[in-house]
Amino acid sequence: MSGAQLFMKEDLKITDTQIEILAGVINIYSLFGSLAAGFTSDWLGRRYTMVLAAAIFFTGALLMGLAPDYALLMAGRFVAGIGVGFALMIAPVYTAEVAPTSARGFLTSFPEVFNNFGILLGYVSNFAFARLPVHLSWRAMFLVGAVPPVFLGAAVLAMPESPRWLVMRGRIDDARRVLQRTSDSPAEAEERLLDIKKAVGIPEGVSDADDVAAIVRAGNKQSSRSGHGVWKELLINPSRPVRRMLVAGLGLMFIQQATGVDCVVMYSPRVFEQAGIKSKTNSLGASMAVGACKTFFIPISTLLLDRVGRRPLLLASGGGMAIFLFTLATSLHMMDRRPEGEAAALGAVSIAAMLSFVASFASGLGPVAWVYCSEIYPLRLRAQAAAIGTGLNRIMSGATTMSFLSLSHAITIAGSFYLYACVAAAGWVFMYLFLPETMGKSLEDTVKLFGKDADDEDAAAVAARHERTKKSSTELITAQ
Repeated sequence: MSGAQLFMKEDLKITDTQIEILAGVINIYSLFGSLAAGFTSDWLGRRYTMVLAAAIFFTGALLMGLAPDYALLMAGRFVAGIGVGFALMIAPVYTAEVAPTSARGFLTSFPEVFNNFGILLGYVSNFAFARLPVHLSWRAMFLVGAVPPVFLGAAVLAMPESPRWLVMRGRIDDARRVLQRTSDSPAEAEERLLDIKKAVGIPEGVSDADDVAAIVRAGNKQSSRSGHGVWKELLINPSRPVRRMLVAGLGLMFIQQATGVDCVVMYSPRVFEQAGIKSKTNSLGASMAVGACKTFFIPISTLLLDRVGRRPLLLASGGGMAIFLFTLATSLHMMDRRPEGEAAALGAVSIAAMLSFVASFASGLGPVAWVYCSEIYPLRLRAQAAAIGTGLNRIMSGATTMSFLSLSHAITIAGSFYLYACVAAAGWVFMYLFLPETMGKSLEDTVKLFGKDADDEDAAAVAARHERTKKSSTELITAQ
């Protein structure tokens, strides 16, 4: 969209306001996709939800690329937005549920790694198709996006289903086979299976022969929480631990987008123009550096997540973002007050600050936020809680990208980045105060960092009753 907007505006004769709505509204549409994915992933499973997302992406790319006017282009953005919501919600959840504890942070950051690789490919396609006639260039930029979903949808079918979803469905043997393939050792596979069964509501001591009956009993308990029950537990009457999880998860998702990173990605050609790069081709070429920067710095966090931890990476990233946003805003502000010939050095500082901001985001807050929010919620709430977090993330992304041009006209581009710098500084304080470390803990143990959940007590009570019943039965047989 960052490159297509330049040519679309000329071809369709649309205004800046229409452009910013078109650019940002996909994030609002993705809210509906993320909420729908929460239900779909519990109904169809994590894997088929990803296949559905790929099909939606394919359809959206075709609609946008072939749209004859603004109205149908908006319809294409709606379909693509639904796909964005599906993918952003399900990919981290699936990866966290399949990955072994030792590599969960590393593997769960992969969706963000390849998301940014896709952004880089978008910049490359913008540059490659910029020399086509105006009425074809922006269409080609959208249509090329229909190619990856074909391969992604087929590849997902070769992947295993989430073992946690399989246990929820009573498919214990299938879950065991997946865990044996995705754990570091057979002993870890059995330990993970026991943790999942406990989280679902199967008490310790129940043999595999009794698992189906136990699943039915657990299902009766879970059914009271499904649908409206889960939303009630999350939003209307959350327990203290759940409330702390929501504060941490939703706060992190808010901060990730409220710092304006999507504005830099979406409107980088305009920021580069403000920094002194005037031609369309040069600004699109420079914008490739933004995509390259995001893509090449993400592996830093990917490699360090399971060594350094989530919290240090978040704090280092948030601090760097605040500093570089302030530097970018200051240099752009000073450029406005200098003659054009004397502003070259400040333009270089602006570009360096923008790339450094993107690098700081990519090496911490970008991927780590998705990892963190996929591992802090209990199994019974994970899909819906992740959907809420993804929805908030998309709302903030839409709000920033849909308001950036209007905001920059009102308070200048420099003033906009000063505002984002203040948000980043406040976000650093929030992360320092409210986010505990989750490295090295299983998904079931991570939940306990936020306090003892009522269901832990329920599971313990069920196990105690099971043990008492077993003991009573033994005593009765002995007496007879």
